[in-house]
Amino acid sequence: MDTTRRDNYESGSDYVLEYGELRFTFNERDFTERVEQAGVKLGFVDAPLGDAEREDLVNLTVNGEVSDAHSSLGEHINECWGDLHGPSERSLVHWIRRLVFRGAWLDQRVMERELEVVFDEHTARFGYVQPDRDNELIELSPEPSWERVAYRP
Repeated sequence: MDTTRRDNYESGSDYVLEYGELRFTFNERDFTERVEQAGVKLGFVDAPLGDAEREDLVNLTVNGEVSDAHSSLGEHINECWGDLHGPSERSLVHWIRRLVFRGAWLDQRVMERELEVVFDEHTARFGYVQPDRDNELIELSPEPSWERVAYRP
């Protein structure tokens, strides 16, 4: 069994995500950018968002709800709450948090040289390979699409 202790991702101390023994801490800008990117990847929002929209999306991610909407995105979240909230595997909050965590985990593995970033010219996409396994491409689990309830101002 591999007992190598993995380092935790850290860009600041404004936000914390924990999973098992991993504790990732983020500064406000890093976390906000990752949350927005996750929302885009899930098809829920288009980038770039305005400051008030970002604030509502971050509040959703941190608090699991938007109790005091600062933008039309926050109002949209509250209007569509029945479609956005549910068991964890079907919750928008779960998936945003999961993508933020996964991105930081991958970034940390790159910093530790366990993974390398590669560009596939055929698909025009970036991916990750494991240098110690003959540059084997790792496959990330697919995420659901939230386009059917997407925020489109």
